[in-house]
Amino acid sequence: MTIEPDVAAREVAGEKKGLPLGYAFAAAGALLFSTKGIIVKLAYGYDVSPETLIALRAAFSLPFYLAIGAFAWINLRLGGGALPSARLMGKAMLVGVFGVWFASYTDFIGLTLISAQFERLILFTYPLFVVLFGALFFQQRVRARALAALGVSYVGLAMIFTEHLVLEGESIVIGSALVIVSAIAFALYQFMAKDVIAEMGPRLFTCVAMTGAGLAAFADFLATRDAGELLVSGPLLGYSLLLAFAATVLPSFFMNAALHRIPAHANAAIGILGPVSTLLLAVAILGEPLTLIGVLGSALVLAGVGWFTLAERA
Repeated sequence: MTIEPDVAAREVAGEKKGLPLGYAFAAAGALLFSTKGIIVKLAYGYDVSPETLIALRAAFSLPFYLAIGAFAWINLRLGGGALPSARLMGKAMLVGVFGVWFASYTDFIGLTLISAQFERLILFTYPLFVVLFGALFFQQRVRARALAALGVSYVGLAMIFTEHLVLEGESIVIGSALVIVSAIAFALYQFMAKDVIAEMGPRLFTCVAMTGAGLAAFADFLATRDAGELLVSGPLLGYSLLLAFAATVLPSFFMNAALHRIPAHANAAIGILGPVSTLLLAVAILGEPLTLIGVLGSALVLAGVGWFTLAERA
């Protein structure tokens, strides 16, 4: 079947029109996700284990995903659309288990060993893995200008990274390795999720994937901890609710909506705003120091992100 030129032109125009919204969703998701490390650090002050905190996050976020997922399913059915197959649903859940639960599990353990700033800097090396995996395994083309822009951002990240490494010493090696594993898992999630999102739509996929991640979190918790640990109150309850909604539910929808509109490596690069946001929040809330190197590195990160966005839209 031949596509008429005017139809093809409208499709291309529609895709370009959706790019600014995709970048906005990616930025909002990155900024909200960046609060996670701060909230987790505050919660750890109340002697809670990573497994318990992840299970609490799942307990408070899962009702949102189930309700929104049910609504999306009903709308799809009433609208006469094709319902996802059991195979596709299972695939979405597995993507969630690997790209959300496993990435979160290694990240939360890493946060017990390193600072929130350092964790976010390492975690957001995932754009590099996205670019590499895209070029090596998914035949994705990467513009030279985009690579140069990412290089500028990573120079800034390297400056801050080196300073934290000198200040915190060798004790952070294990924590850093765990967060690197999380970054790799999240980078792979970008690719595994994109095709499933195209078939299911971002809203339903998000609900199914996060349900799979939540079930994995409960299974891990019940296998390693006492169920009574989920009965929390006071500030820990507040932090758990904040972690579930502001740092999980909202950004997960923003991120997957962005994946539906822009390339995975573009979404990943915009997400590099996260370390800058975490750095500022860590200074304001956790009292972590802000140095000249930190400021200069952050400026380079922001410059690289802006250049990358322009390179992708050109």
